[in-house]
Amino acid sequence: MDYYIHPTAEVSPKANIGKDTKIWHQAQVRENAIIGENCILGKGVYIDFGVKIGSRVKIENYVSIYHGVEIEDDVFIGPSATFTNDKHPRSWLWDESRLCYTKVKKGASIGANATIVCGVEIGEYAMVAAGAVVTKNVPPHGLVVGVPAKLVGFVCECGEKLDENFRCPVCGKEYPELKKYAEEVKR
Repeated sequence: MDYYIHPTAEVSPKANIGKDTKIWHQAQVRENAIIGENCILGKGVYIDFGVKIGSRVKIENYVSIYHGVEIEDDVFIGPSATFTNDKHPRSWLWDESRLCYTKVKKGASIGANATIVCGVEIGEYAMVAAGAVVTKNVPPHGLVVGVPAKLVGFVCECGEKLDENFRCPVCGKEYPELKKYAEEVKR
């Protein structure tokens, strides 16, 4: 094997696990899940059937990622973050027609205890604050906080908050293409 599975983890033989990925204590990976290379799945992580996870993704302890969620490359998901997949859940009603899809784009970060309500897209390099409840799409590089999550600014690929000119005060990278989202921050 060119990946590591802790002895207490349950990984379906029908899952596809990438090279150098590490799956830690009491994690569960269901059938037909696809996990890319160089990923880390922390203690108690649950990956539902058919979930697709890119490469170099770090999923901290006790995160649940349900069927219908797709995670692209280089994403960070903080401890106890949760995803949903049914906007109108009832314990006695379920079939594939109720499935609601969610996508987390390349380089995004999701803070501890955040909840991602299904049917949204979290843009490239966006940052979701700890404890936020995301109920609508987050633009690329968007910084969202609160319940429900509100766009309050933008972040650089390096994670630092951009100034009012969409420039990173740390690495100097500029993002003039984000100006089109600026009006939403003012609301």
